[in-house]
Amino acid sequence: MKKYIDLHVHSTISDGTLSPSELVHYAQEKNLAAFALTDHDTTDGLEEAFTTALGSNLEIIPGIELSTTWNNLDIHIVGLDIDWKNIYFQKTLSEFQDSRTLRNEKIMTLLQKEGISINSQLMKKAFPNSVWTRAHFARFLFEHKYVGSIKEAFDRYLSNHAKCYVPREKVTPFQAIQLIHDGGGKAIFAHPILTKLSKERLESLVNELAKNGLDGIETLYSSYTTADELLIKQMAKRHGLKQSGGSDFHGSNKPHIDLGCGKGNLKIPYEILEQLRA
Repeated sequence: MKKYIDLHVHSTISDGTLSPSELVHYAQEKNLAAFALTDHDTTDGLEEAFTTALGSNLEIIPGIELSTTWNNLDIHIVGLDIDWKNIYFQKTLSEFQDSRTLRNEKIMTLLQKEGISINSQLMKKAFPNSVWTRAHFARFLFEHKYVGSIKEAFDRYLSNHAKCYVPREKVTPFQAIQLIHDGGGKAIFAHPILTKLSKERLESLVNELAKNGLDGIETLYSSYTTADELLIKQMAKRHGLKQSGGSDFHGSNKPHIDLGCGKGNLKIPYEILEQLRA
């Protein structure tokens, strides 16, 4: 029987709505052979996921998604098979997290200037024990009726070039690749199509990333069209990069995306993981 996997998944430890334990049970329900827990800038959910999956046939792949900035654009690098207990890895990761904290404070200041009542105390109350991302700010704005939808929160305030957008400081995709390699993992360029770069600029970025040690690129992803998939697969081939794939599941924060199958037709065979590890 063919085995399927998902190499890009989020829990409540970052901006998903299922806990690591709930994800394990859901992945078992979906008959997945493996999934990678890739929370934003944190590995805090991995212990719980591994403990819950103990003794089952489900393979947990230790992962992370690092948010970086290149030419004022958000570039996400996923790390797979990382040695997350490595002390040096965790020490460097805490520096990445400091950069996220600084960014979040700046976003809150800009939102306050727009007449929105928001601060760290209110965010902690709304999202305890989570690493805050823009998705958390979007949910806060929606739940406090400043916007009519999560999409409106991004369009008006939080997406690239919106009035309250703040790029990450001092964290480049090249540093992320290095950090993942220091943790013994594989560095993957996540959802390159979402950068909305022209083909030429995207090609240039992928070339630069490949020269700096990038291992792979997400060729299979929930929102890709057939043309997108073909484009990224050809790009991977040109630059000697391996393929990866994931749903980018966030639970009810992205209700149209399901674990393992994305919008319904995503299929990531186990062979993808084997080739990444080869």
